[in-house]
Amino acid sequence: MSQSDPLRAQLASMLDGHDAHITFDKAVADLSPALRGRRPDGLPYSPWQLVEHLRISQGDILDFCRNPKYVERHWPDDYWPKTDAPSSERAWDASLAEFRSDFEAMKQLALDRSIDLFAKIPHGSGQTYLREILLVAEHNSYHLGQLVVVRRQLGAWS
Repeated sequence: MSQSDPLRAQLASMLDGHDAHITFDKAVADLSPALRGRRPDGLPYSPWQLVEHLRISQGDILDFCRNPKYVERHWPDDYWPKTDAPSSERAWDASLAEFRSDFEAMKQLALDRSIDLFAKIPHGSGQTYLREILLVAEHNSYHLGQLVVVRRQLGAWS
């Protein structure tokens, strides 16, 4: 990204986790399958629940930004998985892959010069593209921090 558009460059950097938070890939790296569905004592979430919540929420915000026929989900039931653990290694891998794909799409939306970041999303209720991009960055940062805490409590963080 060139310096000719510093806001877009900053948004991309913020999404990537190059500023004040950890990256998604580092937060999920080398997590033992045996720990993915474990809730540490005193904490309300397992790593799987946090990863799935991140995937679902980010995908929902991306859908809202791009889909004129977007249908709002029900909070909190539609934003959290029903189980503590993934059903399989394949489900874990699919969740990670979908998060990464939607993340790249959100980053491309931030970098797309044809989108007025300050414009209201036509099918929204006053939200701008900038607000939604910042929301993804903030939400991801918050829950990635929680994932690190969960991993520390499980003894799976160094």
